[in-house]
Amino acid sequence: MTVNGKPILVQKFGGSSLSDTARLEVCADRVVAALERGYRVVVVVSAMGRTTDRLLDLAGSLGGEPDPRALDLLLATGELASTAMMAMALAQRDIKATPLGGREAGIRTDPHHGRARILSIDPTRLSDLMSVGVVPIVAGFQGGSPNGEITTIGRGGSDTTAVAIAAALDAGETGGGCEIHTDVDGIHTADPRIVGEARRVDVIGSDEMLELAAVGAGVLQERAVVFARRYDVPLRVLHSQHGGPGTVILREVEGMERNSVVGCALRRELGRVGVSGLSVGAGPQSAIFSALADAGVMVDDIVQTADAATISLAFTVDLADLPMARDTVRSAVDRFPPAEAAAVGIDVEIGLAKVSVVGSGMRSTVGVAGRMFEALADSSVPILNITTSEIRISCLVPQDRGEIALSAVHEAFGLDAAAEGGPSLGLAGGTGEPPED
Repeated sequence: MTVNGKPILVQKFGGSSLSDTARLEVCADRVVAALERGYRVVVVVSAMGRTTDRLLDLAGSLGGEPDPRALDLLLATGELASTAMMAMALAQRDIKATPLGGREAGIRTDPHHGRARILSIDPTRLSDLMSVGVVPIVAGFQGGSPNGEITTIGRGGSDTTAVAIAAALDAGETGGGCEIHTDVDGIHTADPRIVGEARRVDVIGSDEMLELAAVGAGVLQERAVVFARRYDVPLRVLHSQHGGPGTVILREVEGMERNSVVGCALRRELGRVGVSGLSVGAGPQSAIFSALADAGVMVDDIVQTADAATISLAFTVDLADLPMARDTVRSAVDRFPPAEAAAVGIDVEIGLAKVSVVGSGMRSTVGVAGRMFEALADSSVPILNITTSEIRISCLVPQDRGEIALSAVHEAFGLDAAAEGGPSLGLAGGTGEPPED
């Protein structure tokens, strides 16, 4: 889609990039520069700095569990404040801008407060504003439910908002796609705060980026990468204050020799739930994981073992979700026939992390797993569990050995040396800021 013959670009600015007025004004200059390059621009903003955390602390100071609807209303004010500040900064630069909440921007979600999913976006309001030379400033992280209530779409949701708007406006088809402006200069081969030798890379495939986002590379929110891949929206991750080329994320990366492993990531603060003594058959698994899904618990790394009489399950979750996961499993088991329920044991484990290596070159390379396991063994990192996909290998390790594990695998696959020389290797696994909102 174009507006008055001009291509569309969506620019998203994260909370750390808006943490004070000086930084916000640099971001406003980025918007002006895009307009001068001939784009019609939609801006999506996160809450300024750690506003969302402060609002959560404020709600928590009252004690008890806040009402989800009321909490969404409170949290949404952070992004709304950012839209107003950005609009005022652009006005100082003689740029007409209109601040919009998620509902006003046409973002429709399901009714699940705190973890809503985007159902659709009506881009009419955005297109109408751009057609008369006005820059829409959209509050990320929020939308409106079918009954008109404000909903929020989870931490890091402003990335998802930006990519979804770009998709709704066909900005990837004829425009500039979506820019994610953050506090790092792109995607890295590992988290540069942990691995000093990590390097920025120029381009990455979206399938690889999706794997990395899922296992701990915090520059981009996983749902945003899913949207970008599904709707073929090119993404570029840029440093909001320093500029530079950043990293481009494309659906397909062609014409390059792919390394077997091109990025690694560390996901910390994990817990594991173990369930033993389940009766053989599909019924117990279905009951447990359906209950977890209904409770909104995101489950990772499921392992099942069985003998002739019983089944044991184990799965990991974010540590913050561990109490709910445990209680949900207990409730599901309590609905089993009494004899079956009495035989089931449930235990939890904390202090876990997951180190992962990712690369599309794994499909055609032997020995990747062996090299990873050898690197961990040489660094005295015990492997508690192993899971894989076609382009990823992940090892569950003790959290206090997580950083050592990340550095070991980064070195084992030569990512620091490889990223320094020649053309882009096509991937990164590092992060700077955690998902905001």
